[in-house]
Amino acid sequence: MERFNAASAQELEQALLACLRSLSWSRRVAEHRPYPDLASLLAAADEAAYDLAWSDLTEALAAEPLPALPPDTYAAAHTALSAAHAAYEARFGHVFVICLDGLTPDEVLDHILEAIRSRLTNDPEEERTVVAEELRRLARERLIDVVLRGAGNRATSHNVAAPGA
Repeated sequence: MERFNAASAQELEQALLACLRSLSWSRRVAEHRPYPDLASLLAAADEAAYDLAWSDLTEALAAEPLPALPPDTYAAAHTALSAAHAAYEARFGHVFVICLDGLTPDEVLDHILEAIRSRLTNDPEEERTVVAEELRRLARERLIDVVLRGAGNRATSHNVAAPGA
C-alpha cells in the first residue's frame, strides 16, 4: 500500500487505467488516497465501479481484451469460441467480458462457453448489469495485482493477460 499511496499521479493513473480503462473510475480511486490498507482500497474501487454510468463502462469495454484461453486449447475450441464471441458482439455491440478468477486452466474454456451461451439469452438491460459486475470484478483482481506488485511496476497494456482475465 505504501508504494500505491506514494506513486506519482502519472504512475497511479497508468496503473489504475490498466485495471479498468475508465477515466472516471481511475480518477475517483486516485482522489481518495492515501488508503490505510488493501481492504479500504478495494472498497473504494468497488464503490467507484458501482457508480459508473454506461458511457464509462462502454469506455472500459472498448479496451478490454477477449478472455484468454489456455495455450493448449484445441483449434476447434478456438473456432467455437470465436463464433460465440461474434454472436455476443452482434447482439450486444461490445466485447464479451468475464472474470475468470479462481478457475483452473482446465475449467476456463467450459466456463467461458457456458457463460456466453447463457448470457446471450439476457435482454440488453440485464446484460448491462452483468457486464458492469464482471468489469468491477476484473478491476478488483487487477488492482490487487497492482498493489501486490507495486504501483508503477504494472504492465499497462490491456493486451497482456491480467489476473482473472
